[in-house]
Amino acid sequence: MPRFNHEMLREIYEQPLALRRTMGLYLANNALKPDVAALLAGWAIPEGEILIAASGSSRHSGLAAEIMLEDLCGLAVDVEYASEYSCRGVNANADVRHPSVLVLSQSGETSDTLAALREGRRRGQKTLAITNATASTMATEADVSMPLAAGIEKAIPATKSFTCQLAVLYLLALYEGARLGRFSAATLATYIREVEALAGQIEAQLDGWREQMAALAIKYKSANTFLYLGRGIHYAIAREGALKLKEASYVHAEGYPTGELKHGPNALVSDTVPLVVLATVDRALDASVLRYEKTLQLLRDMQAQGARVIAVANSGDEEVAGLASDCVFVEPASEYLLPIAEVVPLQLFSYFMALAHGVDVDRPRNLSKAVVESRPQP
Repeated sequence: MPRFNHEMLREIYEQPLALRRTMGLYLANNALKPDVAALLAGWAIPEGEILIAASGSSRHSGLAAEIMLEDLCGLAVDVEYASEYSCRGVNANADVRHPSVLVLSQSGETSDTLAALREGRRRGQKTLAITNATASTMATEADVSMPLAAGIEKAIPATKSFTCQLAVLYLLALYEGARLGRFSAATLATYIREVEALAGQIEAQLDGWREQMAALAIKYKSANTFLYLGRGIHYAIAREGALKLKEASYVHAEGYPTGELKHGPNALVSDTVPLVVLATVDRALDASVLRYEKTLQLLRDMQAQGARVIAVANSGDEEVAGLASDCVFVEPASEYLLPIAEVVPLQLFSYFMALAHGVDVDRPRNLSKAVVESRPQP
């Protein structure tokens, strides 16, 4: 059994169990639960519009959900910063759009996200809350609650709550897709088998990732800034990987869509500004293969440019490995499940970078687990 000197590392290792517990809330006998389907039936509006409001890591899971719900269900999804949505000041009577509102929050008490939920309710919109606390304010005030079973998360950087959010959002897409008749019974059964297998795949890779990311943290300790790159649904994970590095280790990082690197950020790339490139692929999905091929070309360009690159790729992908300075392998999965696996080595990298920089990784400065509204000082 690995030793855990910090809660963050313990919670990273708890993710397979947390994922299994969470899936157990929504799956039974390799099928969607009818009672959950009935609960969700009245939430999505006939027009198929959804607004996701969240902050921090939860917003990044919302960005992934946007791709899942649009691609798998044909829904129209917008993702808002909760802190912005609740301050828009739109007159409910003048707003011609009334999408269903989905809020995401680990604690269920984040003030900006709670304000967004209440704004949606004020406008008469259907609301759904996904939180890690079944008795939280958001869970009780929303029309529908989809809880996580991540367990108590003590470290401030979100790890197991984030991957459980991604899992529940994927399951939401399966429930919505089934309700809308978007896939056959056989296809749905395949999707369920794939998501149920994911926890075991992650569990089998944890020790290898731990060893590799500890070594990479030492190798890249002197870097001033990291640029994280991902295409499609993987852009959300690039954003999350960059946020984890910033909050855990105090090393600056930014997440970008891969194709945007040459539209300005490439000017920063140097020996002290490495790239972290998500280069996984779902060979069964043409769009994923296209994104992968474009990423390969960017890796060729970056190799010619002399950039330092950490790539995350499918296990055994020697082409990506040959184009990167370092390559982290992730077992193949479907396009919409790969983010749950590929974020884990990025969490470990941020953890070990924090240790390399002498940071108290469980309690980063200036941060708290739930961001609640501050009160004016008397």
